[in-house]
Amino acid sequence: MDQSIPEINDHEMQDGTQTNSAAATQNAASPIPSATPPKPDEKLCFSPKYILSGHTKPVASLKFSPDGSTLASCGADKLIKLWDANTGEILRTLEGHEEGISDIAWSFDGEFLASVSDDKTVRIWDFGLGTQVRCLLGHTSFVFCVNYNPNSNLLVSGGFDETVRVWDVGRGKTLKVLPAHSDPVTSVAFNHDGTLIVSCAMDGLIRIWDTDSGQCLKTLVDDDNPICSHVKFSPNSRFVLVSTQDSTIRLWNYHTSRCVKTYVGHTNRTYCIPACFSSTKEKYIVSGSEDHKVYVWNLQTCQLMQVLEGHRDTILTIDTHPTKDIIASAAMEKDLTIRLWFGEMTQPIE
Repeated sequence: MDQSIPEINDHEMQDGTQTNSAAATQNAASPIPSATPPKPDEKLCFSPKYILSGHTKPVASLKFSPDGSTLASCGADKLIKLWDANTGEILRTLEGHEEGISDIAWSFDGEFLASVSDDKTVRIWDFGLGTQVRCLLGHTSFVFCVNYNPNSNLLVSGGFDETVRVWDVGRGKTLKVLPAHSDPVTSVAFNHDGTLIVSCAMDGLIRIWDTDSGQCLKTLVDDDNPICSHVKFSPNSRFVLVSTQDSTIRLWNYHTSRCVKTYVGHTNRTYCIPACFSSTKEKYIVSGSEDHKVYVWNLQTCQLMQVLEGHRDTILTIDTHPTKDIIASAAMEKDLTIRLWFGEMTQPIE
């Protein structure tokens, strides 16, 4: 990494105008008390608190609800499971997909869930009722990734038909089909105000799209062109965090087409493993790994803060809590568990 790159300030990474996000609103309204600031030598340490069992095949995606009260999981067993994020108790199981589920996403008001599957459908579920309310048809092959826009009136999805689709949630209709990539699309997301879409694919390209026009505004690609597993905007949308199958996570300034931070140490050469930003005052990056561990890096220094051990197989998916230092992780066949890791400030043992 180029050590001459200046620090990315907190205000550069966090967005104070994201009023559509319940999590962002809560952060702005309820800052973490600073009456007893941590001592300089204190550091954030995660330890496992809950191990959740219930899925019978690998878990493909984990997502905390916007208010952080619920964790949703989905997987190859065709099920969506909803868990109490504070106690680890199972709340409900949603059934309906005919093949394995690859991804799930919450609406920003927390009232709905979207899921995508190898059955080529995008389905929308009412969280309160636990029922399916829409089944969106249009993809011609496996659907791999999905996300809501901040107003929760649009969905974006991508899949093995190499397209990105933008959906009108209310009408259940396709608004746009973007001929986005030349290989399966592995990740899609909106920025903080819904004006941009980012996508990445097995072709190694990261593309930024104008939501309204469907025009491709920017294409990013690393010199070595590794397969792109996952991409997401930073909270204020000035950067994109990209996971690639060369065991590297890169933070890109897409305006300048420059990689400004690089995070390494984990193993990722086979599976599409996501990376996440923290949403608390402690700034860190989290990723799963094919060596069965969860890796946590300092956002600014790119140094490893902690490696979390306990899973017995490749960690396919992780997520970070919207308001607390909590990490959720899930692993493949030899494990099949979901683990909730809780962080706290600790002092080194002298």
